[in-house]
Amino acid sequence: MTRMTLRRFLSAMLLCGLAACSSAPSYPPAPDGFYRVQPGDTLYRIALNNKQSVGNLTRWNGLKDASSIEAGQLLRIRPPAATASASSGKQPPAPRKEAPTPAPSRKPPVAISLQWPAQGKLLSRYDGSRSKGIDIGGAAGSPVKAAADGKVAYAGKGIRAYGNLLIIKHNNDYLTAYAHNQNLLVKEGQSVKAGDTIATLGRTGATRDQLHFELRHQGQAIDPLPYLPAQ
Repeated sequence: MTRMTLRRFLSAMLLCGLAACSSAPSYPPAPDGFYRVQPGDTLYRIALNNKQSVGNLTRWNGLKDASSIEAGQLLRIRPPAATASASSGKQPPAPRKEAPTPAPSRKPPVAISLQWPAQGKLLSRYDGSRSKGIDIGGAAGSPVKAAADGKVAYAGKGIRAYGNLLIIKHNNDYLTAYAHNQNLLVKEGQSVKAGDTIATLGRTGATRDQLHFELRHQGQAIDPLPYLPAQ
């Protein structure tokens, strides 16, 4: 991929994901027993957060497979009988024994394990609309480290809002982005290991010294905090 093609790709992926898409559409609240799909959601994550199985959500909502959901879609997260009883105030009938639900045709993505890319105070969190990642404060020049093994897909300052930017591809599904660096210490195409120092923390494209860190799954920004060890 040429540098010009790569920059166009990065501009479309990152700027639409953060800057141009900062005003994400607002959806009406979900009624009791339902969930409104948000940008970046996966059926696996929705099922996990609501203590359900992917098979149940697939069956209750008539989905073809676990990947066929869209932002704004209304999903049933409780059995139909339980939802109806909750609205009427009546006790739901005892559940009938059912045959095991077959696994969906597409398995949910395997979660990637990350380490913290910088040591410092968490300044802001992922919210799926205005912030597609997290911001970590720190002293200028302190090390920025690779969050997982991978290969440097981009190293440069072609997107002004991100300053000196690094993007590391970890596999076919996941990549991480590191923005506002003072200096970049690795080059495109270079392989890195988790914990390798890849840059120094700075404020290029920002108003204070910080690292803006993103995790993306198949191009969609997702909250990196569940994949990072607790501080």
